Amino acid sequence: MGEELRSLTERVRSESGGAAGYERLVTTESTDELAAVLTEPGQPLWARELAAFRLGVAGDCRAFESLVLLLNHRDPPRCASAAYALARLGDPRTARAAAALATNELRVAYALHPVRLLVELRAPEAVPALITTLRRRLGPHDPYRRVALACVEGLGALGDSRAEPVLKDALAHPRLAEAAVRALTRIPRQR
Repeated sequence: MGEELRSLTERVRSESGGAAGYERLVTTESTDELAAVLTEPGQPLWARELAAFRLGVAGDCRAFESLVLLLNHRDPPRCASAAYALARLGDPRTARAAAALATNELRVAYALHPVRLLVELRAPEAVPALITTLRRRLGPHDPYRRVALACVEGLGALGDSRAEPVLKDALAHPRLAEAAVRALTRIPRQR
């Protein structure tokens, strides 16, 4: 059992309150049984999360919609487990979905994990989405500094020259300046 699955199962065990189906979802090898949990009415959130995670890590695209919903959940541990599974799912829709969530200004409070997922995927959508999200976070009283910092660090990791202007703008923000300097050093210089 991998560390991510172990962390998820410990959290979900507590949420399930020892429900009978918990152990079955942890141990079953049947992807059809896991997928059924995602479509059966009345399934608790913990069961859907566990089933979607296991399917995602197994590369089963039936988990995609559930994982995207969890990626945008208000509970950070759910977002983190969904991002982990989506990164391993291999579904070509993942980067577009993560970019849409990262740039959705109505849900910016939950954009941290979509931003990090975009960086991990290194998809074509990543740089434009991170630039857009960061630019919006550079306002004088923006409360989402963790999202802004994740964008700065992610743009540095991606090393794309298109990010240079917004990273230079981030230098003016004390909480972002040090990370922006590091990010700018990771962008190859044009000759």
